[in-house]
Amino acid sequence: MVTWMTTKRTGDLLLLANGLTLLVVLNLAASFYYVRIDLTEEKRFTIQPQTKALLKNLEDVVFIEVFLEGEDLNPEFKRFQKSIRETLEEFRIHSGNRVEYTFTNPLQAGNQQARNEFIAELNDKGISPRNVIETREGQRVEKFVFPGALVSYDGFETGVNLLKGSRAQNINQSLEGIEYELANAIHKLSNTNRKQVGLITGHGELDSLSIASFNNALLDQYDVFNVDLTRRAKITGYDLLIVAKPRLEFSNQDKYKLDQFLMQGGKILFLLDRLDADMSRASEEDYFAFPYDLNLDDQLFKYGVRINQDLIQDRVSGRYPIVVGGDRNQPQIMQLEWPFFPLVNQYANHPITRNLDASLLKFVSSIDTVKAIGIKKTPLLFSSAYSRTVVAPVKVGVNDLRRQIQEEQFSSGPIAVAYLLEGAFTSLFKNRFAPDAVDATGFLDQSRPTKLIVVADGDLARNDVNPRDQSPQPLGLDPFTQYTFSNQDLLMNMVAFLVDENGLIKARNKEVKVRPLDKGRIENERIGWQVINLVSPLVVLVIFGLARSYWRKRKYTRF
Repeated sequence: MVTWMTTKRTGDLLLLANGLTLLVVLNLAASFYYVRIDLTEEKRFTIQPQTKALLKNLEDVVFIEVFLEGEDLNPEFKRFQKSIRETLEEFRIHSGNRVEYTFTNPLQAGNQQARNEFIAELNDKGISPRNVIETREGQRVEKFVFPGALVSYDGFETGVNLLKGSRAQNINQSLEGIEYELANAIHKLSNTNRKQVGLITGHGELDSLSIASFNNALLDQYDVFNVDLTRRAKITGYDLLIVAKPRLEFSNQDKYKLDQFLMQGGKILFLLDRLDADMSRASEEDYFAFPYDLNLDDQLFKYGVRINQDLIQDRVSGRYPIVVGGDRNQPQIMQLEWPFFPLVNQYANHPITRNLDASLLKFVSSIDTVKAIGIKKTPLLFSSAYSRTVVAPVKVGVNDLRRQIQEEQFSSGPIAVAYLLEGAFTSLFKNRFAPDAVDATGFLDQSRPTKLIVVADGDLARNDVNPRDQSPQPLGLDPFTQYTFSNQDLLMNMVAFLVDENGLIKARNKEVKVRPLDKGRIENERIGWQVINLVSPLVVLVIFGLARSYWRKRKYTRF
């Protein structure tokens, strides 16, 4: 009996020693190899391969200061804060500790003056506070939150607004964009090989003041140049060309240069108005919008799309102020829905358009696709279901707003207004003579795999100008409602997708599902689930104790 007990004690000590040794070995292995298993259905904690590659190639430390902090955050913002922290922790691990982060409350500065100066400094860096209004214990509570971050790398810094849109309710959409927004900011600071973007000029395109907001956003990440097709023999050295709201005809020579740029693998973003519609003349009684003759129809047709000679009217639209009464000294002004300004909030399920707020379009036309072998066509933007097309010439008059709109006439939507085309394109000049006075050496009749985007609205890139000081307004800002639409985010996503060879924009595909509890079941089944949660652990514990006591009794009673 003594011998058996001694042998058993020795075996137990060996088992304990082996367990401790195994534990030490596992801990040592874990210090060299990082392994985590994401069990969520949508893989919300899994970092995209493109982001991992970016983080692994960092040459210096990235410091990220997040300003969403404070004990009085409501549950939604606490959830948002937690997701930001989790994403940053993943960044830290995948970067080999080259990402450092902290959370700061801007409202905890020493005094009111210091707080105001700090908030003003954050505003200058692009981190805007959000006014959150909620009801607590029957009282209306108003406070500011700062859902943004300051990213610093190698002596440079940039602000990032992590809450997208102008409404604080967009938190769930913003959850899905945390990885991309932070990774894109790091890429912008660490990237030394900036892409070359050319803005086409010479055909009445948007002037420097009207495209200033979009141009400044481009300059943050790319090298931007004006490109006059009439003065260049060939268009080379650019990753992307942007044609923004031309109003004059393209010559065959200019079309050839664009065509061969595409054939060489270049990307093009077309922002085109099909009809000459101008709000400065909309107050005229008999003003009609007629089609532009840009001489680009055959070229776009060859690539796979056709912009129709029409304008879309949409019941879901922006507003325009008109005089509805009063006198000259005190006119009565009312903002009425202007059907020619569609509010686009129906997007394709694509990284370019994922989680965007509404975009404001002005005098947009419909787009049809045509046969183009080997070209993948993806519609990106749609009008609402309550829209229709009006064929040119189109009467444009703000006085028509006073008339009663017949709802039944607005039932032709949704209508596609933008397309992404991808593949190997066929040259417009295949089996044709090259235009006179062009350099046709190295002509290609079939492109390398490339892509282009066509949007049937040139005003998408046009910012308003402050009439008082002639300063450019932010792109997408409605001067009447002071609401900023997502025009700039949409355009920057288009540019990123067209020139982004490492595919970082694919991080926008991340999906975070919200699974709210069924309030009806909570109310009806509350007692039952409470009993289960309280009693079942005790029952399991008692059963386990009885089973273990029985097992020990059976084991040791033989001796």
